Amino acid sequence: MDAVIFDFDYTLGDTTDGILKSITHGLTGLGFPKADSEAMRRTIGLSLPETLARLTGSIDPEKARMFTRLFMEKADEVMVASASLYPETLPLLKKLREKGVKTAIVTTKARFRIEGIFEKFGALDLIDVIVGCDMVKNEKPHPEALLLALNELHTAPERAIYIGDSTVDARCAQSVGVPFAGVLTGTTGAAELEAYPHAAVAVDLAELERTLNL
Repeated sequence: MDAVIFDFDYTLGDTTDGILKSITHGLTGLGFPKADSEAMRRTIGLSLPETLARLTGSIDPEKARMFTRLFMEKADEVMVASASLYPETLPLLKKLREKGVKTAIVTTKARFRIEGIFEKFGALDLIDVIVGCDMVKNEKPHPEALLLALNELHTAPERAIYIGDSTVDARCAQSVGVPFAGVLTGTTGAAELEAYPHAAVAVDLAELERTLNL
């Protein structure tokens, strides 16, 4: 294995508080009522237009653009400050760096947001490549972002693995031919992830590290 590629939300860290505040700001700014917290949590990892459609039923492109603008407006205030990393994240990234394994993040967050989070924890140097939603035309599960990461890593699909917490991540990996490994730190259950081709599905990164001998 030459490279390990990660999703971010519910895989490496948790930005739930910032996301819920940003979604609420977007919904109420458009005149929609505040959504149930659990319903909002289950949209984490989706694109913002998909989030709006899932929570309100609206597929209006103009409303999606306005929702995205309002979401980003609030996210600029709260996202990095409220972000946390899982206890296993930095030790695993450091171990991969020591072993000479390249690392990347492919996420529906904007690249600068991920950079800000890792800078906050003094760990940006542990990530070789970050591909955010602002760098592609098509978000996950479309293969564009993962293919871009592989290209920047100079790594073939079969020499990498993509670790994520959702069926969006599993579908993205499958579309590119990258082995997938799932963690159960998000809102998706084991049976849902195991329905897709997978190298492993584990409770968290620590168990996955042991299972895959990362």
